[in-house]
Amino acid sequence: MMTGSKINSFLTLEYITTEHENKYFDRKSAQIKPAELAPLISSFANADGGTIVIGVSDRTMRLEGINDFGEGKINSFINAPKDCCIPMPKFQEEFLDITNNQGKPDRLLLLHIKASVDQIIRTSGDRTFLRIADKTTEMRGDNLRNLEYAKSTRHYEDECNADAKISDLDPLLLAEYKERINATDVDDRQVLLARGFIKERDGKDCLTNAAVLLFAKNIQQFYPNCRVRFVRYDGSYAKVGTNINIIRDYSVEEPLPRLIKKAREFISTQLREFTSLDGKTGRFHIVPEYPEFAWLEGVVNAVTHRQYSMSGRYIMVSMYDDRLEIDSPGDLPNVVTVENIRYTRYSRNPHISRVLNEFGWVRELNEGVKRIYADMESFFLNDPEWSDNDNTVRLTLYNNIEIRKQRQEEYAASSVGVDNWAMLDDIEQQLMTFIVNHGPTGRAKLAEHTGKSTGTVINRLKHLMELKLVKANGTKYDPTRTYEAISDNLTVR
Repeated sequence: MMTGSKINSFLTLEYITTEHENKYFDRKSAQIKPAELAPLISSFANADGGTIVIGVSDRTMRLEGINDFGEGKINSFINAPKDCCIPMPKFQEEFLDITNNQGKPDRLLLLHIKASVDQIIRTSGDRTFLRIADKTTEMRGDNLRNLEYAKSTRHYEDECNADAKISDLDPLLLAEYKERINATDVDDRQVLLARGFIKERDGKDCLTNAAVLLFAKNIQQFYPNCRVRFVRYDGSYAKVGTNINIIRDYSVEEPLPRLIKKAREFISTQLREFTSLDGKTGRFHIVPEYPEFAWLEGVVNAVTHRQYSMSGRYIMVSMYDDRLEIDSPGDLPNVVTVENIRYTRYSRNPHISRVLNEFGWVRELNEGVKRIYADMESFFLNDPEWSDNDNTVRLTLYNNIEIRKQRQEEYAASSVGVDNWAMLDDIEQQLMTFIVNHGPTGRAKLAEHTGKSTGTVINRLKHLMELKLVKANGTKYDPTRTYEAISDNLTVR
């Protein structure tokens, strides 16, 4: 007896009976009228596709089965996409053998609805629906018009890449993917064909752009713009020329599942942690600059929904003293706006989105954007801000720079000791705060930070060295000489 779908091996019997309904999956009792499936079929087809499992109670999740309802009604379910929608969406039906809740052999009917790339799928009653998270939402007025516009952008990931072959794909990445979708016993070509990543052209296999973006061994060979660039600035704005203030510039270039993973690993090393003094306990606590989920979900959304047809453009993550900006090439799909992004989800790249979901990166139920708001609030930070200008979608996360300065001072004070800190004047405390939080620093940078002359800074540094709080690297005549903290209590960050 089968325990899961052969068409979508992600849908095991356990998944069907335990998971919450989501963007790609819904369950219905066979007691439903076939015509009542029309809104759900329309919504899946107009979004990213999805599967309707018939024969499971959508309230109790019990396995009721379909056999007792007769072949006539079962055939009406199978014909619902044709009889109840205009035009008929592409779909596949599948039966899954089960033992129903009365202990009898039975079946479930699975209707796998394909995403419609360039057509709006309406019900026979001329109504249009879209799957948003786990809801089937009717589109009217401007929302309907925007959905029609958005359909025109859903082509690039499905276009053939004439230069790529299956041998150009990474077998280890494909193996990991097959394991995640419970298809380890299926050969690579069959998996790619079943998921729409291979199209037949003139009797030959042709990989789609989505397939290559997701699984290529050497992504830069095909898409030089498939990368995440991280730039860290010293200050709250970017300077140019001789005043350029970039202190870290790093790029990650990988196929999409690894791109997210490697970007996460690198960015997490660059974001700062601050030590905050708890006034009640007298203990210091380490506080991240931003909640990890917020910035990571911003990167995931950029990778998933960016416009890959824009050559020469890449995802940019810019870190300033007071904020983090994540820029994604392309405009928002017209059904999504900066005003409704918290509650509305629409994939420009539905095949890419689905695979990244199966890799565990893309969140269901529009949880991602909602949780960015919740996590920022829990850190007492302002709401995230989205903008959509100049073919770029930008997410901005602000930290609280005044609180961060206070945390830096508290961290510096705890590092050198309270008694030592009390011996320092205001300028010396500023110098120690900067050195402790930024590491070895030159005189010019310290003068710029404090707004004092180089001579004043040098005199204060001499005093800090006499107190054995700071040591110098290089001779006093060396223009590259730096100063670093030598406190035994200093924690490496």
